[in-house]
Amino acid sequence: MDKVLLDVFVEHHNGGDQGQNGWKPHVYKAAIKAIHDKCGLHVTKEIICSRMKTFDKHCATISKILSQSGFGWDWINNKLLMDSDDVWHKYVQANPKAACYKNKEVKNWEAILTIYSKDHATGDDAMTCAESAAQPIELDEVVVEASPELPPKRQRTGDAILCMLGEMKGSFQDAMKSLEPLELPKVTPPLEILAALEKIPDLARSDMLRAYGKHILSERFFQALMELPMEFRKEWMLMLNEKNNV
Repeated sequence: MDKVLLDVFVEHHNGGDQGQNGWKPHVYKAAIKAIHDKCGLHVTKEIICSRMKTFDKHCATISKILSQSGFGWDWINNKLLMDSDDVWHKYVQANPKAACYKNKEVKNWEAILTIYSKDHATGDDAMTCAESAAQPIELDEVVVEASPELPPKRQRTGDAILCMLGEMKGSFQDAMKSLEPLELPKVTPPLEILAALEKIPDLARSDMLRAYGKHILSERFFQALMELPMEFRKEWMLMLNEKNNV
């Protein structure tokens, strides 16, 4: 069911059907129909929203982990790769809620990444599926209804509330910085490594995955690869795989 559901949302994501306030109504209808036709299951919009909220959480947590040095993604076994247990223990000490992801299998990661990676890469708090299930309310309407006893000159506009919320968010983020671990050296994003490998002509899928697993764990390997002319890259990677019996 998950694959069918995500395939529908990837298709509509690529078609621009995800607006600022969430997914357009016809996307849910398409997902319900696809799950019924292909899986024989009857689901509701609420069930779909709950599942998509889980995918969103996976993307946020795993993307944050993969942005740190020493971590990669195992595309064959659908779980995290890490340089050592020590790297993982240090990360979990600072991020205890991520502890369950050490050996967690998360299938359809490519589809999840396609749908949610932009939101988490930019740091924007995009509206989740569950949040978008409710109809949006204008800020000015909320203020007028919530504060009818205030004189007109004291009523806040939508812009004033947004400004106030922005200041609160900034203060909260500043306070949290003191609790965050020191930032580790940045490494090349996994998607950029994968894109570079896909450009190598006549590289078999299995060889590409082996090379991907090696390069996401070693920035030096990837830098060395990019320094080689394109016609040498395939032969070099195959030599490394053979040497290390990968």
